[in-house]
Amino acid sequence: AQAILAQGSGLCIRCVANAPLVQPHRQLEAMKLQKRLAAEIKKCGRGRIWLDPNESNEISMANSRFNIRKLIKDGLIIRKAVKMHSRSRVRKNLEAKRKGRHTGIGKRRGTKEARLPSKVIWMRRQRVLRRLLRKYRQQKKIDKHLYHFFYRHAKGNMYKNKRVLVEAIHKMKAEQVKAKTLLEQSEARQLKAKLVKKKREEKKQDVLKAGAK
Repeated sequence: AQAILAQGSGLCIRCVANAPLVQPHRQLEAMKLQKRLAAEIKKCGRGRIWLDPNESNEISMANSRFNIRKLIKDGLIIRKAVKMHSRSRVRKNLEAKRKGRHTGIGKRRGTKEARLPSKVIWMRRQRVLRRLLRKYRQQKKIDKHLYHFFYRHAKGNMYKNKRVLVEAIHKMKAEQVKAKTLLEQSEARQLKAKLVKKKREEKKQDVLKAGAK
């Protein structure tokens, strides 16, 4: 066979015997035209085009878009799927972190202040307390005077959370109701005392008039 090939090409038998054989993968590397046409047809990059290494001869013969489309239809040229970067392990780890796993001393980078600044904690607390005060004021649970009182005290770091603030509001309202009740009772006693005194004076005047007659 080498002799026949040498006679046809005009080369010696030794040259033909020593000539390197074209490997299939080398042939695939050389098929830039087919890759470019396939990439244009499939609307993707050349890196996503797969050429069947077993059918390299047939693919190398295709030099037009028509032939490339036929090879794509036959399955000799395929557009590879996009490689997926799975986040399943990340989601699994985050779910565990929400439960408190993987958050020990050895997993922490940065100081306590850097990880969650005290200023951020303060702002969140103030926003929670002020939101509650606005809600109570809109619902007429507290008047503007109580709102102002608790707003200033919240800024003065009197309430560490919402529960403490709600308890303080209820306590203040109860004290106000109690003070109002005591005031009303005091006014009622004073009024009663005045009426008793007036009656006593009237009775005294009647006695004096009766004695004068």
